[in-house]
Amino acid sequence: MSGIQDLLSSSMGSDLIRGLASETGQAEDKTAELLAMAMPTMLGAMKKNARSPQGAEGLMNALSSRHTGDILENIGGVFEGGVDQNFKNEGAGILGHLFGSNQSAVENSLSQRSGMNPAAISQIIQMAAPIVMGLIGRQRAQSKISDSGGLDSLLGGLLGGQSQTDLGALSSLLDADGDGSFLDDVSDMMGGASKSSGGLGGLLGGLFGK
Repeated sequence: MSGIQDLLSSSMGSDLIRGLASETGQAEDKTAELLAMAMPTMLGAMKKNARSPQGAEGLMNALSSRHTGDILENIGGVFEGGVDQNFKNEGAGILGHLFGSNQSAVENSLSQRSGMNPAAISQIIQMAAPIVMGLIGRQRAQSKISDSGGLDSLLGGLLGGQSQTDLGALSSLLDADGDGSFLDDVSDMMGGASKSSGGLGGLLGGLFGK
């Protein structure tokens, strides 16, 4: 199953990184490092939310209607002439749903780890959010998933390849407010991940301080 690692290392990922860096004035390598932390964080929050019947139903409806994966066909086109404000608003809505009152804490934690200022991080993850939804939507359609159990497995599979070192960093990002609410979910989600130097950390050269 293709996941975040595959997306970031693909030509689509290059278009995404290049576009986000250009739109926000950030270096491409720093943008790539941020995405490698932020996109799994979004998936982790989504996986937690989807464990409630209402959350799973809402996500399934969004994936089968608005976020079907068509956006992945022309990621570069999203950034031609500047990103449309409606696209940004859509991303802001996704993030608000995923993180709620934790959003600022997550952005600040990402800032501490990446060295990028929170304002730039907010812009980047806002524009990346619809892309993440498109990735999930495409995988859902290809796998013909129609129930919450399949959706839970899909989200976990998209995080495949994370190392245990990455897991510790991801856990702290998801629990940025210190209440421990995300830790069990992340551990369940990625407890079977490889302990090798592969995954996103290996891909980006020791992103999490290995």
